[in-house]
Amino acid sequence: MTHAAEDGANTSTLLVYSGHTSVASLACYARLSPEALACWQEGRDPDSRRP
Repeated sequence: MTHAAEDGANTSTLLVYSGHTSVASLACYARLSPEALACWQEGRDPDSRRP
């Protein structure tokens, strides 16, 4: 589950994949590493996308 989350799977996909029905229960199993979170944030920062 964590690997799917780190690879960018959205919440809806993770819920179906895991069989959970609530985000609260999903959160117990999908834990992003600090590195994966930083990478995700960097890819969405408008300043980092400017040439």
